Amino acid sequence: MSAIRLLVLGAVRQHGRAHGYQVRNDLEYWGAHEWSNAKPGSIYHALKQMAKQGMLIAHEIAPSTVGGPPRTEYEITEKGTEEYLTLLRESLTSYDQKPDVLSAALGFVVDLGRDEALELLEERVRGIEEWRTAVTEHYVPDDGPGQLGHIGEIMNFWVHSADSGAEWTRGLIQRIKGGAYTFAGEGEPFVGVLPEGEKNPYSTGEAHPEDAE
Repeated sequence: MSAIRLLVLGAVRQHGRAHGYQVRNDLEYWGAHEWSNAKPGSIYHALKQMAKQGMLIAHEIAPSTVGGPPRTEYEITEKGTEEYLTLLRESLTSYDQKPDVLSAALGFVVDLGRDEALELLEERVRGIEEWRTAVTEHYVPDDGPGQLGHIGEIMNFWVHSADSGAEWTRGLIQRIKGGAYTFAGEGEPFVGVLPEGEKNPYSTGEAHPEDAE
């Protein structure tokens, strides 16, 4: 699974309607260009592709009276919302995802209800534990990686990664159970997007030909 679809759908959904540069700006504000493939070209391509697939509606906006360029604003459709929620749920539960996919899902986890988020994270822990059990049938961590020569360091790395991933997820579960954050249906959640016109301190500052579209 690619993080870019989840990131773009989620960013558009947060705004209601957003043009491509707004989506890019939000994702750079999150630092997504550092930990995912959310580069300008990928963002603009994803917007156009998902509009063709019926997940977004592309609204052509006329130039402003002060001479601004025409823009395309995107709005998520019912199909896009279904895809977004499916990707979000899968990204929270699947242990075999890349870190950028989980990071993207964490940015939108409050779009779910608190109970559902907890269920999905608990499912994630079970998946990690099952994976670890399967791996340690062939590799016993207590015996050290040397039992498999230097190749054992690969297994050692993945087992340690699983252990730390499970520990982190359990910590998040406890924080959510303790009342952390505002989830869907609980009131106005924190929205990590920049107000229109506010300067982004984390922007790359690199121009892209489609920024003005």
